Amino acid sequence: MNEHTQQKKVMSDERRYQYLITGINDYAIYMLDPQGHVSSWNAGANRFKGYVAQEILGQHFSRFYTDEDRASGLPTYALKTALEQGKFESEGWRVRKDGSRFWAHVVIDPIYNEDGILLGYAKVTRDVTERKKAEDKLRESEQRFRLLVQGVTDYAIYMLSPEGLVTNWNSGAERIKGYTHDEIVGSHFSRFYTPEDQAAGVPKRALSTAGEVGRFEAEGWRVRKDGTRFWAHVIIDAIHDDEGKLMGFAKITRDLTEKKRTAEALEAANAALYQAQKMESIGQLTGGIAHDFNNLLSVLSSGLEVLALQRQASLRGGEGGDSRTIDSMRRAVDRGARLTQQLLAFARQQPLQAETRSLNRIITGFEPVLRRAGNSNIEFVVDLDRKAHSAVIDSARFESALLNLVVNARDAMPDGGRIVIATRNVTLDHHEAGSLPAGEYVKVTVSDTGTGMPREVVGRAFEPFFTTKEVGKGTGLGLSQVYGFIKQSDGEVVIESCEGEGTTIAIYLPAVVSDAQEDKRSHVERVLIVEDEPDLMDVAASLFTSMGYDVLTASSGREAMDVLEQRDVDILFTDVVMPNGMDGLELASYTRTHYPDTKIVLASGYPLPALKQRHGQNLNDFAFVNKPYRLADLARTLRSAM
Repeated sequence: MNEHTQQKKVMSDERRYQYLITGINDYAIYMLDPQGHVSSWNAGANRFKGYVAQEILGQHFSRFYTDEDRASGLPTYALKTALEQGKFESEGWRVRKDGSRFWAHVVIDPIYNEDGILLGYAKVTRDVTERKKAEDKLRESEQRFRLLVQGVTDYAIYMLSPEGLVTNWNSGAERIKGYTHDEIVGSHFSRFYTPEDQAAGVPKRALSTAGEVGRFEAEGWRVRKDGTRFWAHVIIDAIHDDEGKLMGFAKITRDLTEKKRTAEALEAANAALYQAQKMESIGQLTGGIAHDFNNLLSVLSSGLEVLALQRQASLRGGEGGDSRTIDSMRRAVDRGARLTQQLLAFARQQPLQAETRSLNRIITGFEPVLRRAGNSNIEFVVDLDRKAHSAVIDSARFESALLNLVVNARDAMPDGGRIVIATRNVTLDHHEAGSLPAGEYVKVTVSDTGTGMPREVVGRAFEPFFTTKEVGKGTGLGLSQVYGFIKQSDGEVVIESCEGEGTTIAIYLPAVVSDAQEDKRSHVERVLIVEDEPDLMDVAASLFTSMGYDVLTASSGREAMDVLEQRDVDILFTDVVMPNGMDGLELASYTRTHYPDTKIVLASGYPLPALKQRHGQNLNDFAFVNKPYRLADLARTLRSAM
């Protein structure tokens, strides 16, 4: 091929290439000279930018940029970058002839000749506005979704990796679980589970289930950052990509602790209502039977009286007869009468002699009987709140109720144990203890460390004739009497028991908050006698008992301090000289400081002057009696102390 022909072919190829570029409509393809002036223009550039070739050729390409980009020097930067790096590529807003904007993808390449001289730049621009709008719309949607998720505070919403690592964290998760975003992202979600659930493999099983079936849903206890627990409803959904590959999990947790507590409270209230209705029905039936039985016993009792009178007449007439049958029948009638009284107690139909009394004083006065109800291998403890309120109560029946409870506690500890009788003031919410309304109450508990009761036995413990003891060992009426009496006194009885761990029976009685309302006629002053010589203690106790005092004793100062802490004491009567540490004067000073209402009387075999020489003038602060003392000495000294 000669040179002329070859030149014609090259010119023909260039023309075809030019036609190709000029005819492309989807891309703006044009040339810039080294200074950035437009030197060619194709149909795509005309379509995108709105300029025809005659309008734009020779113009600087920066006119396509926004005012902001021109002010920042972006066109110059673009050409410089193309020269230095061989290419410039970016996206941004560009301006059409009519002033409207479009989002452009731009590539600028430098063009050199065979000698490496810069001829200019090739610039390719594509209008990707629709793609940009779609991306912006998706981004806006995602942003709204993120804001929505972050704004939710009632639910913990977060993502997990396929391995269970936390990858994001919303504000609800922070509020419910206590961890901030930076504290938790990257941690394994199993840290929210209880140690028991972790040991049982619950977190692993939850992810496995969600991965296999697409979803896991459950409720259970979860742990907050501060270690407290909350009841959670949990949903875990598996997240897959378009090809079905597991990308991770979406986890939603809701704190249902209050809802659970409300449900439990409702369940307990329904159970209490059912129990109350059941006991009320049994009570009505029992009361009716007891009344009818009483009528029958009245007939039998009257008949026996007639027979007894006839027998006496026969004896006067010389006729003989055996009285043993009549006596046996009388004893049977008496036992039947006691049984009906027990049934009427449960049915809340017994007459009560109620008055405002200090429960502490009733318990203290009845304590010797309660202690005798136990045995030598049972420790008996009385723990009375000195500030326990009074209550309106039939004291005799209250003592009987306490005795019943102590006997039951003793029988539950055949191998020995511990019985504790305690009083406390309590403030109850509505239905916190059975069906009692909200208010102030005195709580009396009898606790033991015995065999305890299973749940089903606790549910029936107050029913008459229900007993777990062997035949002949119990009537099953003891607790039913206590229940009926306390309910008739507007109180409540609650059993807390666990097999093998013992039982606590709590009596709640409405408190008489003002002590002024207590019947002062029932008050018996209590004296605490502190004496290390047993014989002298017995003598002193007898003298004080004969004067009508309620007597407590202690053999040392330390023992006396324990008694003072647990009991109300009106008078402290202590020997001055005592071994084992604290002497009587120290005890008296301690009592005056901590229990200023307690009157103090000192006693000693040493004469007062000798004691003053030994112990100082502090003895003048207290009443004093010399040993041996007589009843008159005690009475005179007590009057001066008062």
